[in-house]
Amino acid sequence: MRKAFVGVTDGEWYEFLSHRPELTEVNFWQPGGNVQFKALSSGDLFLFKLHSPNNYIVGGGFFAVSSLLPVSMAWDTFGAMNGVGSLEELRRRLAKFRKEPIRQGEDYTIGNIVLEQTFFLRREAWIPAPSDFKPNTVVGKGYDLDVGTGKELSVALETALASRSAVSVQRSVAEGVVGRMFSDPVPGRRRLGQGAFRILVTDSYDRQCAVSREHTLPVLQAAHIRPVTSGGEHIVSNGLLLRSDIHTLFDRGYVTITPDHKFAVSSRLNEDWKNGKIYYGLAGQTIQLPKERSRWPSRETLEWHADTIFMR
Repeated sequence: MRKAFVGVTDGEWYEFLSHRPELTEVNFWQPGGNVQFKALSSGDLFLFKLHSPNNYIVGGGFFAVSSLLPVSMAWDTFGAMNGVGSLEELRRRLAKFRKEPIRQGEDYTIGNIVLEQTFFLRREAWIPAPSDFKPNTVVGKGYDLDVGTGKELSVALETALASRSAVSVQRSVAEGVVGRMFSDPVPGRRRLGQGAFRILVTDSYDRQCAVSREHTLPVLQAAHIRPVTSGGEHIVSNGLLLRSDIHTLFDRGYVTITPDHKFAVSSRLNEDWKNGKIYYGLAGQTIQLPKERSRWPSRETLEWHADTIFMR
């Protein structure tokens, strides 16, 4: 079954993002921040519908991951991909939708729906909302694209995306969207953008540093085991959640994670800096691993880091 979700958004968000085809991901944020979005699986289609009275679908993308995050982390992770130009503007928009005064510095928790391979329809190609989509719907509605109203929506999307002039993204993206919409899902590892990678790694490790168990979110970072510049990918098995100082040492080769998931510290740390007691105290400990084995760091990438980056 091919699923889709039609989410409600506003014209400002659409206008901001539709003129930025260079952005690789989009964060469809939700101001409430109380319930995590779980209506779709990875790779399902998420569509944007403007607020009533503009009852039109104006674009979409493919669902990657969702999470509840402080607004500061959402901004640090996605920046302009949130559909605004600054953190201050994002706070202003949140206060507007929450119908409350702006509280400077308030780190609101918001819902985050991360989408990839996004597209935006030009005005002449906007698609009327499905006939059963009520104008007063606040969040959105799910559809089966193979039957009934959902199938009608699927046909309308295929027609709109087939036109080069109708879509405000590169042609290759539009063609990819059509191909993914109208083919059977293909199982495989999840290839993510940088923002989706960060969120998925953060939540896979239960928001705790894999080594120190630190859970103060602002100092936790999603580390690539094999950097993208060295052929690594934005996939969760190439990631570790590390405290910022441990991440720095990991990238520079002073520490590593062995293939059997032990934390190791190079003798070079003390030789170079005459310090490092807190890290040597952690040496030999087994790291915290994700609950899902499919999200564990791959043995291949750990071996690569130990052989290529780690200083013995």
